Amino acid sequence: MVGRKRKTELSNLEQLIYIIIGSAIVAVVYNGFFLPNYVAAGGVSGISTITEALFGLEPAYVIWSINIPLLIVAYYLLGKGSAFRSLAGSLILPFFVYLTRHIEPFVTDPLLAALFGGLGVGIGLGIVFLGDASTGGTALIAQLIHKFSSLSLGASIAVIDGMIVLTAIIVFDIELGLYALIGVYMTSKSIDLVQTGFNKTKTTLIISNQFKEVQKAIYTKVDRGVTQLTAKGGFTDEERPVLMCVVNQSEVAGLKRTVKEVDPEAFVIVTDSAEVLGKGFYEPA
Repeated sequence: MVGRKRKTELSNLEQLIYIIIGSAIVAVVYNGFFLPNYVAAGGVSGISTITEALFGLEPAYVIWSINIPLLIVAYYLLGKGSAFRSLAGSLILPFFVYLTRHIEPFVTDPLLAALFGGLGVGIGLGIVFLGDASTGGTALIAQLIHKFSSLSLGASIAVIDGMIVLTAIIVFDIELGLYALIGVYMTSKSIDLVQTGFNKTKTTLIISNQFKEVQKAIYTKVDRGVTQLTAKGGFTDEERPVLMCVVNQSEVAGLKRTVKEVDPEAFVIVTDSAEVLGKGFYEPA
């Protein structure tokens, strides 16, 4: 019982470290890139950028004033699990935004601010997400919309960010609104980068009448494992095996060449794999 409790405490500590590091990065990037260039790239930070420009409100106070009521609503409507996962991030992020409010702008070009600001914010949020946490804000709003409507979670987030960008176009101008769109895109791509890493892998599906020979050639020449999947031909209605093999990007050409040497008529499909865990690839500790 003691060991299990210690493991939970360690997990909570690790989660808090992820939240602190990720929130600090987001805050510095927000104050150094987005805010001084009025790039309202979605989320609560985008709202606080607009309110700072219109009313001179301190962004950290705006973020707190949005996050805290949302946490209360989320607790009652989404359950304490969703609220608690967002609690620390919702309070820590605006705290860092407040601490770093006086840093000098890193750039004065809105395009550079959108590109590198989106990259930095995405990295920070990605680190928070690695800790199985959230910074609350519009993510909680999206969860509420998803719960009480037919919209998917992704569509709900897109609607909210779209409304924020549209508001930025009205408040500022169309150029800054378009820069905000660039920032939203860069943020989403860099979150994916943190979540899945730099290693690019490919999943290949191979249909061949000489599947045993192809399988053996992949084992010996490519040095990768192969999984046999059972499939049925749509036209012939006959069962036939489909070989599945996951390789690094650098191994794709060798794999295709090996398959074609054995069976020139083989049907090969190559698709991207977002993340692969297991022997021969990334093995989490």
